[in-house]
Amino acid sequence: MFRGDRRQLEKKMIDEGRLPPGQSLTQKFPVLHYGPTPSYDMGSWRLRAFGLVDAEKTWTWEQFLGLPTKTITVDIHCVTRWSMFNSTWEGVPFRDFVDLVGVKPEAQFVIAHCAYGYTTSLPLEAMLDDDVLLACRYDGKFLEPDHGYPLRTLVPQRYFWKSAKWLEGIEFVAEDRLGFWERAGYHNEADPWKEQRLDRRW
Repeated sequence: MFRGDRRQLEKKMIDEGRLPPGQSLTQKFPVLHYGPTPSYDMGSWRLRAFGLVDAEKTWTWEQFLGLPTKTITVDIHCVTRWSMFNSTWEGVPFRDFVDLVGVKPEAQFVIAHCAYGYTTSLPLEAMLDDDVLLACRYDGKFLEPDHGYPLRTLVPQRYFWKSAKWLEGIEFVAEDRLGFWERAGYHNEADPWKEQRLDRRW
């Protein structure tokens, strides 16, 4: 993350074409979510992959931590108009996760299932980008509870509500289903460069 004079850093990001329209640079990591922060018994925590797959699979925390990971540094953008630059994450590349699961050809969308029934979705094609992770570490440490411990999706090319906290399941489907914020009127595509904040049809 950048340190220094915020205005100078923001101008640098604008000059480099890295600040989407309507956004401002933050040097903190704001905490934003609906509802309480869950507490997990990691001995019973499971990640489930299901839907249009060859066979449903589950991972314990220990099993998940045994999967190959990669570390990436990316910019992230929140629909509430903050952007954070050069944030470093570690996790399992979603592209590699798909290979482990055996996704059927008719699967077109991915639905993230999280604590308290929260869901959000994206096209499978978007989830196969090189910078999409099932992220378990931020800045070299396990995620803080308020930022999604033990696991979240990381989808840097979309507004950050699409990077779902407290991930418990990944479902592969043929047809999309609107998630929590999308049903509340948020734009389903969530491209920060197009300022897809709200669905204007609502």
